[in-house]
Amino acid sequence: MTQMLRFALGLTVLLVWLTGAAVAQEPVLPDFDQWESVASTAEEAIDAPDTTETMLEVQRARLVDYRAKFDAARNLNAARINTLREQLAALGTPPEGEGAEPESPEVAANREELNRQLNTLLTPVQRAEAAYLRADALIGQIDVALRERQTEQLMEVVPTPLNPVHWRTAIDDLATAAGEIAAEAPDDADTARRSLRSSLPAVLGLTILGLVLILRGHHWSTTIVGRLQQFGARGFGIWRFVVSLLRIILPTVGLVLLAMAVLATDWLGPRGSALVQLIPVIGGAMLGVRWVAERVFSRDDDEALILLPSAERKAVRFYVSIITVTVILGAIITAIFDGQQPAETTEAVLRLPVMLLSAFALFRIGRILHGHSDPVAEDAPASEEPRVSTLSRVVRGLGLGAMIVAVVAPLLLISGYYNAAVSLLPPYVTTLVLLGLVMTLQRFLADVYGAMTGQGVQARDALMPVFFGLILLLLSLPVMALAWGARVTDLTELWALFSRGFAFGETRIRPTDFLSFAVIFVIGYAATRLIQGALRSNVLPKTRMDIGGQNAIVSGIGYVGIFLAALLAITGAGIDLSALAYVAGALSVGIGFGLQNVVSNFVSGIILLIERPISEGDWIEVGGQMGYVRDISVRSTRIETFDRTDVIVPNADLISGTVTNYTRGNTVGRLIVPVGVAYGTDTKRVEGILQEIAQAQPIVLTNPPPAVLFLNFGADALEFEVRCYLRDVNWMMKVKNDINHAIAARFNEEGIEIPFAQRDLWLRNPEAFKSDAAPAQELGSEKAEPQA
Repeated sequence: MTQMLRFALGLTVLLVWLTGAAVAQEPVLPDFDQWESVASTAEEAIDAPDTTETMLEVQRARLVDYRAKFDAARNLNAARINTLREQLAALGTPPEGEGAEPESPEVAANREELNRQLNTLLTPVQRAEAAYLRADALIGQIDVALRERQTEQLMEVVPTPLNPVHWRTAIDDLATAAGEIAAEAPDDADTARRSLRSSLPAVLGLTILGLVLILRGHHWSTTIVGRLQQFGARGFGIWRFVVSLLRIILPTVGLVLLAMAVLATDWLGPRGSALVQLIPVIGGAMLGVRWVAERVFSRDDDEALILLPSAERKAVRFYVSIITVTVILGAIITAIFDGQQPAETTEAVLRLPVMLLSAFALFRIGRILHGHSDPVAEDAPASEEPRVSTLSRVVRGLGLGAMIVAVVAPLLLISGYYNAAVSLLPPYVTTLVLLGLVMTLQRFLADVYGAMTGQGVQARDALMPVFFGLILLLLSLPVMALAWGARVTDLTELWALFSRGFAFGETRIRPTDFLSFAVIFVIGYAATRLIQGALRSNVLPKTRMDIGGQNAIVSGIGYVGIFLAALLAITGAGIDLSALAYVAGALSVGIGFGLQNVVSNFVSGIILLIERPISEGDWIEVGGQMGYVRDISVRSTRIETFDRTDVIVPNADLISGTVTNYTRGNTVGRLIVPVGVAYGTDTKRVEGILQEIAQAQPIVLTNPPPAVLFLNFGADALEFEVRCYLRDVNWMMKVKNDINHAIAARFNEEGIEIPFAQRDLWLRNPEAFKSDAAPAQELGSEKAEPQA
């Protein structure tokens, strides 16, 4: 079996195991006598030096099965045991000491019966606990033994393949293996000809169809993409991704048809048939690698995931093709010697030119990736240093690693460390392919997200695709571990440890607890939001409650609902928070001092929501800031000023400070407009005119009616004030503007003067100005005479 088939088989077994591990089973008490036999056999296999890896794997599988049974048996009759313990706790502590009053016979008999039942139920549980620990320890010993053997294999040294002495041996072994495969063909030529003649139509049909799919599949997929782009199909990125999969599917189907055509001739033996059946698998995998390279280093600048210059992207795609060819050659060499016992240097000699070519291509790819840099924006200033993104750092690091691996792997092979070289270069190539696949799928999910949300291509820069990438990267980690030589049992053991959870005091928290917590909390949160929406849109608007009270009720229900959802989620998940009581008590003092302002604002926010001295939409003035209240949260209140700027005011300032609310309860407010007229004007006439102007405004209330007051004899004018109440004080500036325009127009018609400030200047020595002015007048007259 080739290394690729082992990798695929291990991945399949892992997925099947994970699927089966999610199925809940009822606890069943295992057969302890049979378990003793299994455990003894496993201990003997561990101690025996000649035990093969296959035997250890078999023993480990049996131990894992029993450990799962014992783990389930540890919870056997758990509900009944807890009930008995609660009943014993309810009976209290039995009396002790010489002077203690004896316990009543009924209570003593009840206590004895409860203890007897409890001990009967605990006996199998305790045995299961001991057996579980023993099985877990044996599994750990087998894992250590297998890892030690794996390390020994990596450090195994064979003669260098550069020695020409081994070349002849390798060629002979290859010829012998090929001859044995050819010798498995049927001996009767006549029978083979008759079989071929009878199956010739099917063979020709499969061959022609397979060649057409291989040679034309790429062209067909490219044509479909061009048609979609020409017609402007909606969600073009999604369809382009789906259609590009035809570049893998169609040629792979063609390889399968060709393999079926070859097998239909009945000219091959078992090993030859197995080799032919392997070709479509290897070909499909290599086409997938090529497809990933075309997606990551696309010819189109808009679709390329790593934006390199066009020439460098073309070079990377070429070198990827070289690596795919070398991988196919290496897989064929390994398949030819499957089940054979060639010389220890044969595979190293045959793999040396293949690995050198693959290392050269990988080095060139690494050099290109290591020189990757982020594109510079056209409007960026020349003096500004370009920022290096995380993607660029990762790409550079992967490029440097590729160059190191491309140099080290051939050196290891030349030095005789064949297993180490094979365990280094192919896994690194697999890692690069998996990371490229993660980037490709992330882009596809981003396009799907953009199509669903209507954001289109802009969704690629949103936050959700980042979470998609993280999830895909986590899912790819087990596959990377398998590629780097991890055994399936290692991954299943990690999953078992993760499934058992971790202990926090006397409480064990499992991943299922977190899942239950998340599900219950999401349901509670959604129900809370649903209730809030129903109240906000359907129920509260039909009441006589003002908008501030409605918002207060909706906000309060939101806080209570979220608190209850969290409480129900913790209870439903079975998380015991009693162990955190001491920690919370110790931290409460420090938190109280450090967050006293936050707590003060939080309490003030609750007071604002309950007492509602201000509400959303009120026009208020606090701390020199004036504007409309737009939002009241538990920590702060947002005020929108008349300049359209937001001011965040801590709730404590609204409770402890002085707040002026211009629209609390109603929107009626008083407007005062000062007016000045010149001395000598008829004051009664002015009063009548101002009264008419105020009464003519439609938003001014008639009850109480507007008033005009003659206030003062000012320094420059007779001072009046127009005082009127407005139906809506929010229109104060508009009404004041209209009144001033009306006053200016009416006073102009009536000939009433609106004075402005005038000052008289008195000089103490005016003769000084006269003496200076006389010579100037004489000089001016002298200059004027010639002109006359």
